[in-house]
Amino acid sequence: MTAADKARLLRLRKDVLAANLALVERGLVVATFGNVSGCDRQLGLIAIKPSGVDYADLTPQSMVVLDLHGKKVEGDLNPSSDTKTHVRLYKEFPDIGGVVHTHSRHATAWAQACRPLPCLGTTHADYFHGTVPCTEVISDSQIGRDYEEETAVQILDAFQSVDYHGMPAVLVASHGPFTWGKDAAEAVYHAWMLEYAAEMAAIALGINPRVRGVKQTLLDKHFLRKHGSGAYYGQSTDKSGRK
Repeated sequence: MTAADKARLLRLRKDVLAANLALVERGLVVATFGNVSGCDRQLGLIAIKPSGVDYADLTPQSMVVLDLHGKKVEGDLNPSSDTKTHVRLYKEFPDIGGVVHTHSRHATAWAQACRPLPCLGTTHADYFHGTVPCTEVISDSQIGRDYEEETAVQILDAFQSVDYHGMPAVLVASHGPFTWGKDAAEAVYHAWMLEYAAEMAAIALGINPRVRGVKQTLLDKHFLRKHGSGAYYGQSTDKSGRK
């Protein structure tokens, strides 16, 4: 590995560490639950949080480095137990650079209720172009084969007719949410917005159980003004669409 590649890998480790710590800062995890990975496709490497390590103890060097097949390249610790799910998503979604799994309070409640998250208003539409899908409940045979790999299969099945660019999130039935983005930081941001949308939907349905989803024209307007080819929200130097 060249000096430039080593510097690039160190930056990936630092970015993934910062993204994992952001989960704590944004209240998206409890205990050691949750994990963030980042992928540098130029290096062909993934950095991911180690399994079961307290967030306060994480350092850049404790991030586990894998190749794009999930084989450990660097690190003394075991990678996240969800590693195979992350690796499969990088394989199947070839332009993403970050994956997040959390057990955030409201999004996890929707997942464990086995309910897709409806788009009821513009707070949701700003980042998710419609209903956030929920997977089918994983079968006993899938659990018995390779649970984490099959979790990714469940996610991919839910996206057979859904664009993962316009819907950078999924609820895994009986489990919790996964999000992704162009890098680890954006994937965490999507996890944060998903949690907020899940909370707002739960409150709105409590106020009016008969509420219908936001109308399509308003949904399209809010999503596309941030993410469409003619996006105009924010400043010209900020392409993230973040508020």
